[in-house]
Amino acid sequence: MKRPIRLPLLVAVALLATGSVPVAVAHGRVRTPEPLGDTTTAPVSAENARVGVLVRGGVHYCTASVVHSEGRDLIVTAAHCLTGSGSGGIEFVPGYRDGKAPYGEWAVTRTYVGDGWKRRQDEDSDVAFARVVSRGGEEVEDLVGGNRLVAGPGLSSVGEAVTVVGYPRAWETPVWCANISTAYGDSQQRIECPGYTGGTSGSPWIDARGRVVGVLGGFQQGGATDDVSYSVALGGEVAALYGEASK
Repeated sequence: MKRPIRLPLLVAVALLATGSVPVAVAHGRVRTPEPLGDTTTAPVSAENARVGVLVRGGVHYCTASVVHSEGRDLIVTAAHCLTGSGSGGIEFVPGYRDGKAPYGEWAVTRTYVGDGWKRRQDEDSDVAFARVVSRGGEEVEDLVGGNRLVAGPGLSSVGEAVTVVGYPRAWETPVWCANISTAYGDSQQRIECPGYTGGTSGSPWIDARGRVVGVLGGFQQGGATDDVSYSVALGGEVAALYGEASK
């Protein structure tokens, strides 16, 4: 398992990413790994700088990424990465590589976890958001930019190519892989990419337009093997949670 330790109306959250770092054109295509299904070290890039590690007790244990918000201080990850014993004192380190924090370390100040996960650890609610403290008057999105989040009832990336960027706990560099996502039941999606071991929970699933359309987690907290990963379908519950976190 990829564990860190052990609305009636359509809601479509699709906000433009902005920031001081050059970002991909909203309707253009972003660079993706090739060939499909091949996991390699993710290159240094402005887009990949928005992905980073969650650190607790000096050890990175999950992945998270910056999503665009009005406050410019929001990250998204798996709910199981932000709950459980010892969940306090978490820091987000975007662009982490080889033990270095090129964009600084950002303390998590508030978390947003859905009721389904809080009450019964519902696998269909394994998505969460967190706000990080500003540094020197600057927000994290001002520094690295933020991806758009697409969520809402009836929205789905199933059948499309998505790129998953994440940090295996045993690695000091991120990995990435692209493949076609497929449905897993009515509320989950899956992708076949090797090497997504513990630590990759919370990794963003990014479509060809640079939008977050999934978050590694969900079924079996992301998957019981390292070659198949899962994500909650980003439906109405995630859209509502994002709306709360963005206030």
